[in-house]
Amino acid sequence: MSLAADNGRSLRLTALTKEFATFTAVRSLDLEVPAGTFFALLGPSGCGKTTTLRMVAGLEVPTSGTIHLGDDEITYEKPYRRPVNTVFQNYALFPHLDIHENVAFGLRRRKVKDVDQQVKEMLALVELESQAKKKPPQMSGGQQQRVALARALINRPEVLLLDEPLGALDLKLRRSMQIELKRIQTEVGLTFVHVTHDQEEAMTMADTIAVMNGGVIEQMGSPAELYENPRTTFVANFLGQSNLIPGSVTSAEGDVVRVDMHGTQVSIPADRAHTRSGDGWVGIRPEKVLIAPAGEPIDAPGNHMTGGVITDVSFVGVSTQYLVMMPWGQELMAFEQNTGRRAVLDKGTKVDVSWRPEFAFLLPASQDVNAGVLEEV
Repeated sequence: MSLAADNGRSLRLTALTKEFATFTAVRSLDLEVPAGTFFALLGPSGCGKTTTLRMVAGLEVPTSGTIHLGDDEITYEKPYRRPVNTVFQNYALFPHLDIHENVAFGLRRRKVKDVDQQVKEMLALVELESQAKKKPPQMSGGQQQRVALARALINRPEVLLLDEPLGALDLKLRRSMQIELKRIQTEVGLTFVHVTHDQEEAMTMADTIAVMNGGVIEQMGSPAELYENPRTTFVANFLGQSNLIPGSVTSAEGDVVRVDMHGTQVSIPADRAHTRSGDGWVGIRPEKVLIAPAGEPIDAPGNHMTGGVITDVSFVGVSTQYLVMMPWGQELMAFEQNTGRRAVLDKGTKVDVSWRPEFAFLLPASQDVNAGVLEEV
């Protein structure tokens, strides 16, 4: 059931800035969200993502910059005049109205005809047809979230803004709602802009992710692009986990950059090397790190190091997560899928470490190695 207009308009933010009395929440943000895409603004608390969303919704007035939908500027339009709807984390449903009337509310207020048929279609879309006569307090969090979604979508906005919409749900329900939200977005064909601090949520649903930090966009791209080829230590650490190992560039010719990493020569593809001289951080994701008992062959030999010792073993079901102390005094993370191909290695086992060169990336040493690392709560 497509709700999108044939001539869908992209959302464009230009040099958008929001200053409060004591700090700048958003700094000269440039961003284009193509019509009909699922776009995520991802970042830690205080990075400016919710403020950006509120400016698009008309709930905050920008200090400077502009917001356009297609050719129309909406920077200072009243919220109710914008073809934009917002779904909040707390749902904001009317507890005294049944589900049918909650969804119908906006249309009835605008005196639209044929409301009941449209409500039925919306409840079918969010798979709640049988719940129409219930009231919000009788429903689960996930069901209330769907009602809030139906109530926003029935107004046929060009852009649907989602502010941490799954934050109040438990983990299992959140995962099923991620899939559900993506299905609905694909079905209705509208532009969804989703604000979240949850990396997995953004990667599961979004076509494009903008990683925000300190009021600016660190990097923007597809989930795979950001994960496989981060351009900053913040993105490398915030989106999943990364091993970042100090090294010095020894040569940068053609399509390979070579780095001396504690006496081992490692190769980095040129398009994944974000510095080509001096010192840098060699990055490798833990699931790309292969380990084997010392002297045993490793499946996919590449950049090969000896002298590691396993210092910690965590069995987490689908994988076993190892910490390996390397001769230069740094612990590397290695995640190995539990395929049953071999037994879990014990703590204290001496191991060799390897990874395929094409999976590594290189970041400038001037960047903070701990940027974006999530603090343990």
